[in-house]
Amino acid sequence: MARTLMTRSEYERIRAAHLDAVQAALDDHVGRLDWTAEQIRRHRDQRLRSLLAYARERSPFYADRLRGVDVEQATAADLASIPMLTKAEAQGEWDAIVTAPHLNREAAEHILNTQTWFSYTPHDEQVFSSGGSSGVRGVYVWDWQFFITTACLAWRMQARDERRSDPVSNARLAVLTAGLPPHASTPLFDVPAIAGMQTAVIEAGALFDEVLAAVKGYAPTHLVGYASVIGRLARASLAGDLPIRPTRVSTNSEPLLPEDREAIVTAWDPTLHNLWGSTEIGVQAVSCGHGPGLHICEDEVILERVDDAGTPVAPDAPAVRTLATGLSNRTFPFIRYDLGDEITMLTEPCPCGSAFALVADISGRHDDDFTYGPHTVPASAFRHVLGTDSRIVEYQVVQTERGADVLVVATADVQSLVPDLVSAMQRHGIAEPSIRISAVETLGRNQASGKLKRFVPLPAR
Repeated sequence: MARTLMTRSEYERIRAAHLDAVQAALDDHVGRLDWTAEQIRRHRDQRLRSLLAYARERSPFYADRLRGVDVEQATAADLASIPMLTKAEAQGEWDAIVTAPHLNREAAEHILNTQTWFSYTPHDEQVFSSGGSSGVRGVYVWDWQFFITTACLAWRMQARDERRSDPVSNARLAVLTAGLPPHASTPLFDVPAIAGMQTAVIEAGALFDEVLAAVKGYAPTHLVGYASVIGRLARASLAGDLPIRPTRVSTNSEPLLPEDREAIVTAWDPTLHNLWGSTEIGVQAVSCGHGPGLHICEDEVILERVDDAGTPVAPDAPAVRTLATGLSNRTFPFIRYDLGDEITMLTEPCPCGSAFALVADISGRHDDDFTYGPHTVPASAFRHVLGTDSRIVEYQVVQTERGADVLVVATADVQSLVPDLVSAMQRHGIAEPSIRISAVETLGRNQASGKLKRFVPLPAR
């Protein structure tokens, strides 16, 4: 399936053509930001009907699942009649879901196992793998057009602002991502948002001192990358260890916690864009940098807040999970896919004037919460204590049978926080929680993606 051991130069040649295609499509996507709500709705429903028809025609899985759906008249409201799709189901039914006859799971795994760098298939697809926040490995295929659309969604807010602002001389973008295959973050975010911008990829999973030195040496005018890494870089700037002042910062791949946002704004006062995405859907929402929350990419994704049975709930009602339907990935469609993230809709209009709906910053996933028998301790209980202490640079919470082990990178001893964490757990029904805080020099990140899993639950039994 893959070109035999595609060379780096072959990849870069195709990659350059792909980036040219992204730049050619960017004007259209920037223009969409000025659409009215009716224009967005009409475009979305047209895209949905096209996707459903395509998936039913070419995917055995969806031929069965979409039986009885009037794909020619379907709207977003009709998705509720379709069963939701879980990650386990998507990965287990891979060969039945994929719509390209030349692709199957075995071929995709072969690509991942034999490529020496990022690569393209003979049909110009890219294959990625990720454990994601859930820790369950997934294999994903991005076709040529899906990458173009996803890159445009990721960068159009920034591109619009750059075009309206005074040009930045000698623009340099530092890309703090996985850096290596098979994770999609590097191809997606190593994209110049403006003409003439230089880019440099810095492996986010490297030792922090190495990351710090690389960023300091590159002196970027723009930063994009994992929220926890950029937050720590901002704290290094505040401590006098990183003399940079980027004008624009884009965070992704992890929740942007309040303490990281505060550090970034205090250190650099940049225009801050926060992105919520997934390897399955691409990009779900991006903040404009001019108001609270993130704008949902409603032209290319449909989000549903649902109860435990998958039934949509009212915007102001609590939801158990969020389902996403990606409208641009036709090679491997995700229809009513359970993202696991928790979202809160915002109703106030954005100062930027965009009609695209808003969600609050993504605070985390329902599987970040820890369950102890009949009791659940939300991740926010730990975040409230650990994320607000100025002595803590980074932290990770690992669930134990009776409490949690907390790993911290800190500037001083923080054992005094143990009683606060005990009290936080007791408020959620844990009678005698056991809390242990250990100081470490660095936190372990996912070897493939470089991302930090901040909350680690006990293995499922």
